[in-house]
Amino acid sequence: MRILHTSDWHIGRSFHGHSTLDALSGVLDVLVDQVRENAVDAVIVAGDVFDSAAPSAACYPVLSRTLAALADAGACVVVTSGNHDSAARLGFQSALLRADITVLTDPTSVGTPVTLADEHGPVHVYGIPYLEPAIVRHLWPGVELRNQAQTMRHALDLVRADLAERGGRSIVAAHCFAAGVDATPGVEREIRQGGLDVVPLTAFDGPDYVALGHIHGRQQLSERVRYAGAPLHYSFGEAGKPRGSWLVDLDADGLSSVRWLDLPVPRALVTLEGPLDDLLTHERFDAHRGDWVRAEYTDSTPQPDPMRRLQARFPWCATVVHAPAETRPDDGEGYARRVRAARDDAEVIDAFLAHVREGEGASPAERELIRHVLDARAVAEAHA
Repeated sequence: MRILHTSDWHIGRSFHGHSTLDALSGVLDVLVDQVRENAVDAVIVAGDVFDSAAPSAACYPVLSRTLAALADAGACVVVTSGNHDSAARLGFQSALLRADITVLTDPTSVGTPVTLADEHGPVHVYGIPYLEPAIVRHLWPGVELRNQAQTMRHALDLVRADLAERGGRSIVAAHCFAAGVDATPGVEREIRQGGLDVVPLTAFDGPDYVALGHIHGRQQLSERVRYAGAPLHYSFGEAGKPRGSWLVDLDADGLSSVRWLDLPVPRALVTLEGPLDDLLTHERFDAHRGDWVRAEYTDSTPQPDPMRRLQARFPWCATVVHAPAETRPDDGEGYARRVRAARDDAEVIDAFLAHVREGEGASPAERELIRHVLDARAVAEAHA
């Protein structure tokens, strides 16, 4: 049996204020083509289908079209909910879906598989929706469920107990933060409290393959426990990291092979660094006009209207950061002390400029302009 493991579609997520729906739709169309070309028997979507608990109306057609296309390509589809999803919204229509599409959002379904079959016998797919301990502990009275580790271990115990009775091969789909991986800063909303909510790798013992979601980058924790990551880049911290899915083959004895299928990147992400004038004019940056750009300009002082100026050259410039190449050492003179020591208004202004410009006060030209403005104000006040 051949299985495609994907996750973290985050339908509806924006990228620095830009909609990603069209880009995601195009990438998911490629994923459907890969399912057809590789004769995939089952597609597993391991949580975070939507980006929010209340997705906009435009998000639902993207999901429904993709699920139908995957099924039309010949695959059974099993979807679980993640921590971004509303289990109720994602699962409300599950009973109305066609037989080859299953959406698992009910915690009480843990331990009850979707059973597929090939020439070697049954393959049991156990979907584990995201389980918040405080919300689900009442479902299993007498079981201590204070954190993600305990909750996931209990869910996998239910899977192992059911599998022991059924026999056959098995796949688990789950959404959690497993030990041994690092989140991309600013991407995965943390589901950890200190170190308590990290799920140990031993919790996943037993199944032939564990398809995990929540981490946006491709990760391999063992030969049989992996994250597929998100199909799009949702942060500049992910720039350069591949997007795609795992193609998993099972033979009569269990896991046979796993290989990576790349997905296209609709628009590359780059971080460009240098003085603002270089970013605006230097030919070495010409190749990035069509990329998502994070610009770090290294001028010693903030420059006027950098975003507008950069977007004239890089239409997809999404963020601008002032990152001075050199910072002046602290001389121990605080701003308030500098102001108190100022002998006139010109020195007050100079103290302010030094405070907001990494210690760089007024230039000679600026001092001349400041003096001209102050003199003009004095004349105006004298004639008032």
